Amino acid sequence: MTDKTSQLTGLSHPDGPSPHFVGGSQGPARLRQWELVEKVAEGRFAELYLARPVAKSPGLTASYAIKLLKPEWEGDPRTVAVFRREALAGRKVSHPHLVSILAANTKAPPYYLVMPYLTGMNLATRLARGSGTDAWESLWIARQVADALDALHGAGWTHGDVKPGNIFLSPEGHVTLLDLGFARRMDGKEPATECAVSGTWHYMAPEAFLPGSGVDIRSDLYSLGVVWFEMLAGRPPFVGSSAAALSQQHREARPRGLDDIVSRLPSSAGRLLRQMLAKHPLRRPQTAREVIDCLIAAEIATLAHRFTA
Repeated sequence: MTDKTSQLTGLSHPDGPSPHFVGGSQGPARLRQWELVEKVAEGRFAELYLARPVAKSPGLTASYAIKLLKPEWEGDPRTVAVFRREALAGRKVSHPHLVSILAANTKAPPYYLVMPYLTGMNLATRLARGSGTDAWESLWIARQVADALDALHGAGWTHGDVKPGNIFLSPEGHVTLLDLGFARRMDGKEPATECAVSGTWHYMAPEAFLPGSGVDIRSDLYSLGVVWFEMLAGRPPFVGSSAAALSQQHREARPRGLDDIVSRLPSSAGRLLRQMLAKHPLRRPQTAREVIDCLIAAEIATLAHRFTA
């Protein structure tokens, strides 16, 4: 079943027009050169619309998604900065497993991003429905996310918010890593005001809880390890209601049930998961390429076992 809320994390199906639109009761709403066919989701900061170019025939299927910043946030510098960063990173880096920003308006209101419209659901929705993953599928999903991270890292960016809500699954099994709002450049040129703690607590690397810390490629790989753990266990390795509680667990606690999870994976993949969840960055894989190579080998070994069992 298509989940229209999945392309923008944590959304509901709202009603009500935006003041940026023209049209409405006289025809389809328009946002500059885009015809907005349907509002499909809404979050705290933005709305998501199914759209098509105005120049196209009305009979053509709408195949674009427009993420529109809400008017009440247009005067907030940090929110606008996040929107602009997502546009910049998404247009700098192109990869089949990374969300594409096809066009954007981030100079003046209305602020919006144009992306391909994806069908399917995000991994968070799937896990919440009790649809877990077996060992092979977890490898398949994790490897595609690692492919996206490899492209980002190669272009000099970290993602900064790898979590199930930002991992989109198509009905065919294709994975797309979404939401580049927390992406950071690794060239040291990030403004100090943009380097505050950011991310989602349950999935943040230990070092990411400290403002100004050395968040880098290995931090994204830790977050992917947390997601991989959750795919197999049905829950994150650490739970808590505050950043302080989760920070302490990520820095000091051993994930409950890790031995059982590792035993369900090919031995090389089990070692990899342990390394990805290491507390210190130096003990983790140092590149996404290392992770990809190990996951591919584990996928092949798992498939071979399936066919010979």
